[in-house]
Amino acid sequence: MCGVCGCSGGGAKREHAHGHEHDHGHEHDRDHAGAHGREHGHGRPHDHDHGPGHDHGRGRDRDDDQGPPRAAAVPVPGREARVVRLEREVLEKNDRLAERGRGWFAGRGVFALNLMGSPGAGKTALIERTIREAGGRPEVVVIEGDQETSRDAERVRAAGGRVVQINTGAGCHLDAAMVLSALPGLDPPPGSLLVIENVGNLVCPALFDLGEGARAVVCSVAEGDDKPLKYPHMFRRADAIVLSKVDLLPYVPFDRALFFARAREVNPRARLLEVSATRGDGVGAWLSWLREALPGRVSPP
Repeated sequence: MCGVCGCSGGGAKREHAHGHEHDHGHEHDRDHAGAHGREHGHGRPHDHDHGPGHDHGRGRDRDDDQGPPRAAAVPVPGREARVVRLEREVLEKNDRLAERGRGWFAGRGVFALNLMGSPGAGKTALIERTIREAGGRPEVVVIEGDQETSRDAERVRAAGGRVVQINTGAGCHLDAAMVLSALPGLDPPPGSLLVIENVGNLVCPALFDLGEGARAVVCSVAEGDDKPLKYPHMFRRADAIVLSKVDLLPYVPFDRALFFARAREVNPRARLLEVSATRGDGVGAWLSWLREALPGRVSPP
């Protein structure tokens, strides 16, 4: 049981890159990375010593101005105090694993993107379009997070991408241990873009660092223009806010200017983008933003 959001992560399963599924046996308080090369130098996630002063960039302690407040600082008696302590331990354990993954990404020159948003926001469609439009520059590999089924992974494969599906069961988000468990089978090549499509949810994924280099939240015009105000923590933590399905604007009551004003109110630093994965609107700007963040700055062909 996840002590932070109340979801059950015990039934998580990981599908290999070639499509076979196996039990992950996920527990938030277990150090999964020990089984994935912590003590070996075989290109798998492990602890890195990059020397004094090295900073991979997205640890919770370095993002306190945007992260959730530490509830543990408030004295709460009895059962509530134990829950708060468990929440802190879960997040701290996750952060340690995220840093291990971040070091692995940095050492290999892989850029990891945590792609978040509601169910049906258009995340998978944007990944499909990204794979096709990128044309291998960079190579796009994907971790797909869903509670059940491998349908999104099948869509990514059909688009030409390598992918590992993680099914979380009753869990409502991915965590750093799940991402680490997927890396040996996926084996992202140096210089690649790893897109981690999180479970559809505008709440819990924002709490968990996955070792990513950047976060993008996708929101479709069908969801309403008030989402940045209703789910501020998700939008506040994003490096890019992507308004999707803009081809539907003539058919839905949505104020584009108001949406972006609200997004800017919550997060003045995020890159604001709008796309239609079906028509291709804005995909060039989306790819340009991704390439700017890539190690070595991959140029368009």
